[in-house]
Amino acid sequence: MDAITVQILRNKIASLVDEMHYHFYRSGYSTIIRESRDFSCVVLDRNGRLIVAPPMFFHAPVYRHLVGRILEVYGSGIAEGDVFVSNHPYEGGLPHVSDMAFVAPVFANGEIVAFTGSIAHKADVGGTIPGSTSANATEIFQEGMLLPPVRIWKAGELLPDVERLILANTRQPDLVHGDVTAQIAVTHNGAARVQELCARFGADTLMDAFRAILEGAGADLRACLERLPDGEASAEGFIDHDGVDTSKPIKLAVTIRVKSGRATFDFSGSDPQARGPVNLRPSMVEACVFYALLGALEPGLHFNDGMRDTVDFIFAPRTITNASAPAAVSNYQQVNLKLVDVLLEALGKLHPVRAAANAGSSSALGIFWAKGRPGQSNMQYEILGSAYGAGSHYDGASGTACHLSNLHVTPIEILESEYPCRINRFDLLPDTGGAGQWRGGLSMVREYELLEDAMVVRRYDKSKFPPRGLSGGQDGSGAKFTIRLGTPEQYDTPSSGRFEMKKGDRFRLQTAGGGGLGDPAARDAEAVRRDVAEGYVTPEAAQALYGRKI
Repeated sequence: MDAITVQILRNKIASLVDEMHYHFYRSGYSTIIRESRDFSCVVLDRNGRLIVAPPMFFHAPVYRHLVGRILEVYGSGIAEGDVFVSNHPYEGGLPHVSDMAFVAPVFANGEIVAFTGSIAHKADVGGTIPGSTSANATEIFQEGMLLPPVRIWKAGELLPDVERLILANTRQPDLVHGDVTAQIAVTHNGAARVQELCARFGADTLMDAFRAILEGAGADLRACLERLPDGEASAEGFIDHDGVDTSKPIKLAVTIRVKSGRATFDFSGSDPQARGPVNLRPSMVEACVFYALLGALEPGLHFNDGMRDTVDFIFAPRTITNASAPAAVSNYQQVNLKLVDVLLEALGKLHPVRAAANAGSSSALGIFWAKGRPGQSNMQYEILGSAYGAGSHYDGASGTACHLSNLHVTPIEILESEYPCRINRFDLLPDTGGAGQWRGGLSMVREYELLEDAMVVRRYDKSKFPPRGLSGGQDGSGAKFTIRLGTPEQYDTPSSGRFEMKKGDRFRLQTAGGGGLGDPAARDAEAVRRDVAEGYVTPEAAQALYGRKI
């Protein structure tokens, strides 16, 4: 079909994804939705293939696995007005149990022409601890209820028994019910908009455009790979531990082979699956691969499932990158981000002009209050970013979500108005970005004061293994979590964990800083002066690390 129609319909789908995203976060009940924006909304073709990637990229490869399972189970029994729900990492491909997906078929002329869908983190889905995302679960059943792909709406009518089942398995039924209702509504809204496109352009035209968009993305990726010389590169890295055995690091390893416009990613050298909740399902590994591949080759590429035919994956069974049930998975994101570091390091050997030093990580904080503020939830859940590593000709960004997530830090004003806590400090720490010709981004620090008794759950990585610098650049600073500030019991916790705290206790979390790239002595003198003037580097560090007296 003609290129103009294809581009018009691609832009229509991209605008629809943005519309769904906007309506969902404006309708969300929990801070996870309306502040962190931990969700995605998508439009898929009739086979479940993604057409336009959502802002939260790591959900992008999940939908094909989920819709594939729905089609396998329900097949020709799918009807107009159906909505399916799942949060199952093994049967639905979801990242972890807390992520709940809703998918609706779109019909035209009596047949399925597309699907719309959304995935969003839920405030609580049961399990051993409030918030469900345990730092030390040893099997998936400890992380919450499990829903294989099942109908929650049938032929336009809600199935209340399924909704009652979900709400009976959460400590936060009001929040979960509000978010579920909003999520189903936005999925319905997306389906209605796709039907409008069918009415305007014709269902056959829309499906032909989907095929062209998918084929075009695959061709673009092949063209980029063909410009690389055939070759092979390997890299490995470590996360601190699995949350259960804190003395043992976990290895992630990849070997990448590029030949004649195809790429093979071999993860069989990674460690066996862990006892703790740091295991990955293949859908998450795919997200890391495509994210790193597009960033290392050409950031103007638009991901969709048409790129899958150009990339091959090799996994060993029961490994950290291909776990088998019932392995726990709730801490998947910190593993994702370390895997991206490893992938970018290997890809940098094949395409050095796009090399990047290691970034900080994503981390989570849960505070479960003995008494919340009147009329508010007693569960506080935050997702925190950190810093990017440096790249060729640019410094790493500071105080931001890294790589796959594109999530938002909850504002202080929201935290203090909705929960019994006080934020005494929130800023960047000088000298925490790895020194180099190009400097890594700085660590972010927050200090909290508890105004009521609470249980605090902190999940983080890159404490024992700080973000690495490249090509002579220095490592970024490691992450820290310090509890009971200003008391004789003050200490840096050795790992992620769960901590009982009292009213008046204070704690400080410090995220990791990004690695530097290149010899620090080669950094431009004006850039060092600017760093000192802006508080990113102290005068002492400018002298010691860069040889510049400011």
